[in-house]
Amino acid sequence: MNLLKPTILAFALAAVPAFAQVSVTVDTTKPGPVINRNVYGQFAEHLGTGIYEGLWVGPQSKIPNTRGWRNDVVGALKELKVPLVRWPGGCFADEYHWRDGIGPRNKRPVKVNTHWGGVAEDNAVGTHEFFDLVEILGTEAYVNGNLGSGTPQEMAEWLEYMTSDSKSTLAEQRRKNGRDKPFKVAYFGIGNEAWGCGGNMKPEYYANLYNHYATFLKTPPGARPKIIASGGHGEDTTWTDVLSREAAKGTDGISFHYYTLPTGDWDKKGAATGFPESEWFSTIKQTMRMEDFVRRNVAVLDKNDPQKKLGFMVDEWGTWYDVEPGTNPGFLFQRNTLRDAVVAALNFNIFHAHAERVRMTMIAQMVNVLQAMIITDKEKMLLTPTYHTYKMYIPFQDATSLPVAVDNDVAYSVNGKSVPGISASAAKGKDGKTWVALVNTHPTRASEIQLNVASQNVSGVSGQILTADAMDAHNTFDKPQAIKPAAYSAKAANGKLTLKVPAKAVIVVSVDA
Repeated sequence: MNLLKPTILAFALAAVPAFAQVSVTVDTTKPGPVINRNVYGQFAEHLGTGIYEGLWVGPQSKIPNTRGWRNDVVGALKELKVPLVRWPGGCFADEYHWRDGIGPRNKRPVKVNTHWGGVAEDNAVGTHEFFDLVEILGTEAYVNGNLGSGTPQEMAEWLEYMTSDSKSTLAEQRRKNGRDKPFKVAYFGIGNEAWGCGGNMKPEYYANLYNHYATFLKTPPGARPKIIASGGHGEDTTWTDVLSREAAKGTDGISFHYYTLPTGDWDKKGAATGFPESEWFSTIKQTMRMEDFVRRNVAVLDKNDPQKKLGFMVDEWGTWYDVEPGTNPGFLFQRNTLRDAVVAALNFNIFHAHAERVRMTMIAQMVNVLQAMIITDKEKMLLTPTYHTYKMYIPFQDATSLPVAVDNDVAYSVNGKSVPGISASAAKGKDGKTWVALVNTHPTRASEIQLNVASQNVSGVSGQILTADAMDAHNTFDKPQAIKPAAYSAKAANGKLTLKVPAKAVIVVSVDA
């Protein structure tokens, strides 16, 4: 599963008898909306080893750590420039009572995590510990409040505990627990998946509850977070419609969740490794439904919110496979392969195309759960192909989107169904460079791309490529670098810039003048 070296790669491509000839044109003269860096947000739920072991080992652990957070994992996440972390859930949020997670850790109550594996939750990671992680990472906090089993008073008091600079009893309690200055809460979610694990509600009922709870969320001037309503999932736009019409004044966004299942069947989702090409294709096709879901929900928002005050927040997305054999089904552990890297890149390109409304997304999840960035086993750690894709796309954080046209694309087809062969996105980075991302969805067919950049003389491109021989190429603790990015470059010749894009590849390059 070794990544092809550049010289070998060039030989392999030259040996392919025919390429799909595709034209990709970037128009630098018509800059679009900024791609909010929070599109690259992360999600850490109290689920399996996603927090305990994966991130938190405690101050007394032999695994090197800072205030209980393991240094190797935190160091790797800092390299991703993680902009925002969502916590404590997810489904867990609607059974989480914040007072259980403050004060001396040895005196905190032990509960049962009824959503995820039925394991003991000792509340070692609570509000103060989470904000330690946020500050160590240099990121921002998205806190999800408990609407499902909590009360308006409990939620309001948590926000006061975190943000008050007064001498109130709650602020003084925070100080007694070791934090003098208020915590900075960038986003606050009122409940999670109210249509399901958050209460099995109808949208109109949740809208009433949302307005009820939101009324009591008060902070000092300048400390109010952006408030997020818990929206819908999949094909149904009803939640977006109801909430965009009825949510209280001051709402900043409506959430949306969508998971990619190869089979589309929750009872048998498909394997993470060892899958046939038919499931490579179905995974790509399923994940590209995100484009339609976003487009339809954005159309509803444009109708109900023409001032564009509301963001469309895709705060849970990613692949979901059958769990790894022999692991706790409630821990949602799955291997992460080249297929996941391609899925991530395809979704990034979709989010970029809707940057005006898609202002935040969270992949599920950060460590050891579902489509994770990082996998750990006690003291060991490895980076996944999805991690590498996130790192390659860093230049798109807060970049200005640019229009992209893909012409003469050859669709990738299986059994009469098809998906685009090439996905592309472009932006003007904060560094002033023009960045282009390309994804070849076909697992065996390379493409040859003529890259045109309007109003700009181009001498070539340089950046990175992520690909491998096998569709399910993945890193293991024995071979932690079996798949990783390699350098990629191409030079213009005779006024044309041609990029050779191998099968099942993700490429991110800057344009050289």
